[in-house]
Amino acid sequence: MPDVQPLVSEFVLKLKRRKVEGSHAVARQTAELLRSVVSQHRMGSTNQAAALADAIRSVGEQLISANPIELAVGNIVRRVLHIIKEEDISSTAVGIEGLSVTVDSDDEYDSGNDDHPTLSAAVLASHARNALRAPSLQTLLDDIPVSTALSRSASSTGDSDGKTGDKSLKTRKLKHDVIAAIGDLIEEIDTCYDQISEQAVELIHQNEVILTLGRSRTVKEFLYAAKEKKRSFRVFVAEGSPRYQGHVLAKELVEKGVQTTVITDSAIFAMISRVNMVIVGAHAIMANGGVIAPVGMNMVALAAQKHAVPFVVVAGSHKLCPLYPHNPEVLLNELKSPSDLLDFGEFSNCMNFSTQDGTPLLNVVNPTFDYVPPKLVSLFVTDTGGHSPSYMYRLISEYYSADDLVVQRKSTS
Repeated sequence: MPDVQPLVSEFVLKLKRRKVEGSHAVARQTAELLRSVVSQHRMGSTNQAAALADAIRSVGEQLISANPIELAVGNIVRRVLHIIKEEDISSTAVGIEGLSVTVDSDDEYDSGNDDHPTLSAAVLASHARNALRAPSLQTLLDDIPVSTALSRSASSTGDSDGKTGDKSLKTRKLKHDVIAAIGDLIEEIDTCYDQISEQAVELIHQNEVILTLGRSRTVKEFLYAAKEKKRSFRVFVAEGSPRYQGHVLAKELVEKGVQTTVITDSAIFAMISRVNMVIVGAHAIMANGGVIAPVGMNMVALAAQKHAVPFVVVAGSHKLCPLYPHNPEVLLNELKSPSDLLDFGEFSNCMNFSTQDGTPLLNVVNPTFDYVPPKLVSLFVTDTGGHSPSYMYRLISEYYSADDLVVQRKSTS
């Protein structure tokens, strides 16, 4: 893929240098890049789906290793792999539907005037069973695409049309369908805010007090939608130290006419008893219903549980991660620069120059994320509706399949 590799290298560099941050931007740009990879990929005459999946998997490994903390990259790579498999299964099923069935008959007229390629009923039934049957455990372990498994089954029966034109047509159709499906995925990412915001009026009622932490665009659009529906409510915004993104959100809410109060992070426990609902965003939602969110979020969830306040997480489906927090390839956190807490002038005064290596007497730890266990979450609101934490695994399974998880395992092996 000589035409695409510069684009891949450029995006890898952006991820490494943190030039692209935020799950929405990362997910969208990843999907656009993978669509370009599919578009420029040269399809072979055999095992088209396998070759295409290998190309996506190779690019995905580079992207995931560039910035493992951005879980949205791996999510989109797996979604595209799932799309390829689904489109391959669909094209195979369509091909089977177009085949004719030949049953033993003594009628010479029927046998002499059939211009269409035929298969015996037994062979057709075998094809149908393989097309509709879930991939076998051996297929998943060996990472064998469904099209390959089906072609092996077909060759064992000795029935094959052998027409190059049909194969070429199927190849072009597979590529076209995958590109169209990735386009739908990009549209889904773009419209996730609108889909989530439509549910705001069902959750936010008149004269409620809502608490949030930091700045989440999903939360902002959610609150905007409730305000546009003439809901009257008040928002407590915890400032979100050390980046203080809550200050930005507070200004944006005030511009929309929302009554807003800024509080310090340390005041959350003191103010939570006045709150009717906590609404927050997320960096990623894990397969067990746990949430990776900005630092300080676990403290908010614990305060909400202590005072029986609903803790609601709003997030797009591109943030749904099929991995568990205990998986070794999952990077739950990263440390930001100490300068966010102390400037370098203050920090240099804390150096102990009596020792040869200048070991500091003061260490600064600045984590980026918190992990909120599923037991602290009351409700997830996604672009597909509201769901309980126990339902998230089932929802995630609709977007991914078991053999798609090999992407991140390979990148960390």
